[in-house]
Amino acid sequence: MADSTRVKAVIVNVDNNDRVECYFNPKEYTFAKSNNWAPDPKAGYNVPQLNFGGGQPATLQMELLFDTYAKTRSGGPCEDVRRTYTDKIWKLMIVDEKLKDKKNNKGRPPKVRFQWGKAWSFNAVITSISQKFTLFDTDGTPVRATLTVSFQQIQDSAELAPQNPTSGGTGGERVWTVTDGDTLAWIAHKEYGDTSRWRDIADANRLTAVRKLVPGTVLVIPNG
Repeated sequence: MADSTRVKAVIVNVDNNDRVECYFNPKEYTFAKSNNWAPDPKAGYNVPQLNFGGGQPATLQMELLFDTYAKTRSGGPCEDVRRTYTDKIWKLMIVDEKLKDKKNNKGRPPKVRFQWGKAWSFNAVITSISQKFTLFDTDGTPVRATLTVSFQQIQDSAELAPQNPTSGGTGGERVWTVTDGDTLAWIAHKEYGDTSRWRDIADANRLTAVRKLVPGTVLVIPNG
């Protein structure tokens, strides 16, 4: 049953207000910023005077997990994770003909805003996306994908305070990244307090080699 108390992270196309909701909120994200300091080329100094040459835009990078198998495992064919979710994010890197500059007739991809609740938002453009498929239906249809998305700031903002996001999904489901030594029984104990729930996790992730979990694998943890 959906947990209505969980706030969804969204990527908003600020040019037309279309929204792409994240099925699972990111577990973590990284901000980075750099400034240009140029040394004054005067002779006779061990340490030259540094002149501030301006700041570079901040960047934001995160991994987003999208899953359709978790939504449809109760029966029926699984949806293609690309069509349901990830293609919408890829589209935010494609030139939009409606955004052509009237002076030079050049188009551009849309500007975006990453927003998670009311605490903060980040106005940016998407500079890179890397997509990895990690689960497939029996006919080869991808049903789980991880996107590594990089944003570059386009508007100065003071709302870059450190955050402590959780890995909760919009459906109340969670994710677990396998580390060396993890077992399904141990994960079930940590998530449910009941080692016998390991089979729920195995079924949700179509695991066959249940005794051999590969470190780095991202598992969906079904609702309790």
